[in-house]
Amino acid sequence: MNINWKWDMFFDAFPFILKGIGVTIGLTFACFLFALVFGFVWVILRRIKFKPINWLVTWTMEFIRSTPPLIQLFFIYYAWPMIPGIGVTLSSITCAILGLGIHFSTYIGEVYRSGIDSVDKGQWEASVALNYSTRQTWLKIILPQAIPPTIPMLGNYLIIMFKEVPLASTIGVVGILALAETYGAEHYRNLEAYTIVALIFLVLSYPSAILINKLERKMNRRFDKNAVMQESKGAVI
Repeated sequence: MNINWKWDMFFDAFPFILKGIGVTIGLTFACFLFALVFGFVWVILRRIKFKPINWLVTWTMEFIRSTPPLIQLFFIYYAWPMIPGIGVTLSSITCAILGLGIHFSTYIGEVYRSGIDSVDKGQWEASVALNYSTRQTWLKIILPQAIPPTIPMLGNYLIIMFKEVPLASTIGVVGILALAETYGAEHYRNLEAYTIVALIFLVLSYPSAILINKLERKMNRRFDKNAVMQESKGAVI
């Protein structure tokens, strides 16, 4: 690999690598949406009172979080099809969505759980007093209060996922990292190619991080204000 910087190679590689930006961004949002939905599955399973099931779900989540996502991608793409009876061959995109989506859903599930646990117990009692069904309780009372405080944290996980999506290039997903590797192999110019990838991630991630931080401060001010108002009402009563 030649480490001498060449601007002509940089500008030559840029449009070639930029072709993969749509795949990278699209895969990021697909994985994130999957993780958002599947995170609720973990929440529901964790709320099962039967201890053996609760223990199994908790252990499974810890196992997924403790295992590198790269290994999980390799297992789904290479090993799963070879399992007798249940093995299914999936496309690289599908494997990436499943692997990264399930991995991050374990973290997002914990974010949901913390938001739900923050809802005052009186809200649950109020739903019983109003004779709400389980569905009405969740949709009209619990989730509207539990989800908004978690939005900044979910945004942070979106940024983290964006930086983890290039791992999918190891199973054949042609994003910006895969194209950079291809360009570097063809022209023996890895330095410029990988620098372009780093710049693309910086340009997209940094403004997003600033936006998330502003949103987090705004949400904190909002809920601090609500807490003060509730305390004031309690003092008057």
